[in-house]
Amino acid sequence: MKAEENELLKDFTPEQVTRLNEIINKHKGKPGGLIPVLEEAQVALEYLPISVQKKIALELNLPLSRIYGVVTFYSFFTMTPRGKHTVRVCLGTACYVRGGKAIADTLKKEFGIQDGETTPDRMFTLETIRCLGACGLGPVLVVNEDVHGRVKPSKVREILSQYT
Repeated sequence: MKAEENELLKDFTPEQVTRLNEIINKHKGKPGGLIPVLEEAQVALEYLPISVQKKIALELNLPLSRIYGVVTFYSFFTMTPRGKHTVRVCLGTACYVRGGKAIADTLKKEFGIQDGETTPDRMFTLETIRCLGACGLGPVLVVNEDVHGRVKPSKVREILSQYT
């Protein structure tokens, strides 16, 4: 088991693996323990790749398909590494017609990534969304929880510099 575990979790530090084991053991055998295990594991590891899902399935004696189903159902969970900062560009109608697509294109070029991807240095994850409910401020760019309204492509770099 130890060699298999080492191979499954080779992308994580020994401290992260120890933390994952603690999380699993805390909830093992408790009804409804799967969601808390996944939530805490994601906080500790930052994402839930298949290797972590296999470990959780094995330890909780659940089918991998059940773990995978929960992870892919809830938007809170992610199977890929996320950046330190999440950058969201609104492409709802109001933002789109006011230049939201140009903002998204500028970010893709600036980061060298596509929608849903994370920069290689894991500083930024780029997401496009359909509406932020701030239509009067369009186009809108949100970095983490900070809303930036009436954004121009020429201001994108300046905005991002606040987060590096």
